[in-house]
Amino acid sequence: MIDFLDRLGIDHAMRALVFTYAIRIGLAILLLVIGFWIAARLANFGRRALERARVDVTLALFLRNLIYGVLLALLFIQVLGTMGVPTASFIAAIGAAGLAIGLALNSSLSNLAWGVLLILFRPFRVGDFVTVGGIDGTVESVNLMHTYLITPDNRQAVVPNAKVGGDAIINYNVRGTRRFELKVGIGYGDDIGKAMQVVQELFAEDARILKDPAPGVWTEGLGDSSVNLVIRGWTSVPDLWEAQTTLLRRIKERFAEEGITIPYPQSEIRLVGPASGQEGKTSSPQASSNDA
Repeated sequence: MIDFLDRLGIDHAMRALVFTYAIRIGLAILLLVIGFWIAARLANFGRRALERARVDVTLALFLRNLIYGVLLALLFIQVLGTMGVPTASFIAAIGAAGLAIGLALNSSLSNLAWGVLLILFRPFRVGDFVTVGGIDGTVESVNLMHTYLITPDNRQAVVPNAKVGGDAIINYNVRGTRRFELKVGIGYGDDIGKAMQVVQELFAEDARILKDPAPGVWTEGLGDSSVNLVIRGWTSVPDLWEAQTTLLRRIKERFAEEGITIPYPQSEIRLVGPASGQEGKTSSPQASSNDA
């Protein structure tokens, strides 16, 4: 190698410079190869750790790729520094590019950030019936950008995760039980105690209505044409609708058997007789006919 440089007429100063750059390039290549291997190993280790922690597979893969990308960016900066290239300008350029991309993708990044938080904290799971972003539906899937719901009438709603996380989330399944409420009016002439007893008997007949918390029936108010009862009971989430509708039908049937009325809305109208002056005007034609 030295003889070859001598034949090229390269002096000692230039020769030292060539050796220096050759060593730097060799170290940079070695660092690049080793860095790729280490970055991949660390990223895969992070993914396996997340999966062992039962983090969602989609989120684990996303975080693995994010870690890998960050490590590669740091590796390239280190390689350029090893080769003697000033890295301050590259770091500034990367920062400016990141800021520009962040501003351009503001809404998308917001969806992405909320998607990560939703997957991490799990305010709802697939199959839960929820209200998110003002929409009621059963959760079909959650990814990093959107939440997919199936509405009660079998339509699909795609809700951006930023809207899901930025609004109130109501999960109807997470507690395992739910309370229903019915309001029934009975006639003013009916026995309130008897009506309440009938409802209590219907509670005991339906095994889907939980005994703890105990169901109950109360007098809520005195309406225009009825005494209003409020009926509340607890069921498991899958039994709510059937138990509620069955109880309402049985109340109607048992009230009819027991002679307890559910009155129609009624209004009382009073007719007031005409004034004395009007009576004289209406009776004059009759008087004239009698005279004739």
